[in-house]
Amino acid sequence: MEYQEKNYTQHLAPAPLFRDPVYDGAADPTIIWNRQEQCWWIVYTQRRANLELPGVAYCHGSTLGIASSSDGGVSWLYRGVLRNLEFEPGQNTFWAPEILWHEGRYHLYVSYIQGIPSEWRGTRRIVHMISENLWDWHFVAILPLSSHYVIDACVYRLPSGIWRLWYKDELHGSSTYAADSPDLFHWTVVGPVISDFPHEGPNVFFWHGSYWLIIDEWHGLGVYRSSDAVTWTRQPGHLLEKPGTRLDDGTYGRHADVLVQGEHAYVFYFTHPHEKTGENSSNSLLYSARQTSLQVAQLQIEDDQLICPRNEVMLQLLPESAVL
Repeated sequence: MEYQEKNYTQHLAPAPLFRDPVYDGAADPTIIWNRQEQCWWIVYTQRRANLELPGVAYCHGSTLGIASSSDGGVSWLYRGVLRNLEFEPGQNTFWAPEILWHEGRYHLYVSYIQGIPSEWRGTRRIVHMISENLWDWHFVAILPLSSHYVIDACVYRLPSGIWRLWYKDELHGSSTYAADSPDLFHWTVVGPVISDFPHEGPNVFFWHGSYWLIIDEWHGLGVYRSSDAVTWTRQPGHLLEKPGTRLDDGTYGRHADVLVQGEHAYVFYFTHPHEKTGENSSNSLLYSARQTSLQVAQLQIEDDQLICPRNEVMLQLLPESAVL
């Protein structure tokens, strides 16, 4: 698949950016450059939103779906799911992928629940897998973290060269905890990072001379800033809290990933677009409340604060080699 250079210029981002054509429940997106195919992939939790299942079973039994774009984000094609994720018998649950490339292979850190619970229960772990081609994955380990109720991995390298993993620990107040590794394989728990209130989905990136940490507070994204990715200062307000005007973007943004490309930074997130049409809970038995859409918006810095206008989004996803 050859990247189409004619789309190097910015264009109006489609809205929604993507809907899963099989189960209509794309959530928790992460974006990664596929070096073999030379195109962008969004890998996401493939919730089974259009199936009539008991309780919240539609959120479980999920695997990781793939949407790819070779034209700078103008269009996204459903490609199926990641292969060989199952490492023990049965149909199990995979959520919230984090994928990075390092020293010739891809690393996947994914939330894992055994089986398909119909309630919000079950031990939650973060599993490490590796791949040479982004398609086929090999189990490495279940990470020894601060509890057996951990989800939502984010991995980023500290200025010291140590890798840090941020994650949600549901046993400890649904706070963000961290663990460090010299090599992406061996992890030591550091402890709590943000523990003032419950939240999920930590995501860290470096842009315009600062490290930024965003979290999903279930009414928009909280923002923190740091000079060293260790000590964080809270920014007032939230990103993606006020409803947008684009199709499927009329409610707050959830569980986001950020792609930095030079002066540009894009936040990929998901919405429940029908959340405010009566039964406004994603736990509702109504399919309209379970359905999700992926969206993208462009970040900006204004008066030294991170902001995110979401109603008219210009997008320009360059090949990774063009921004290294």
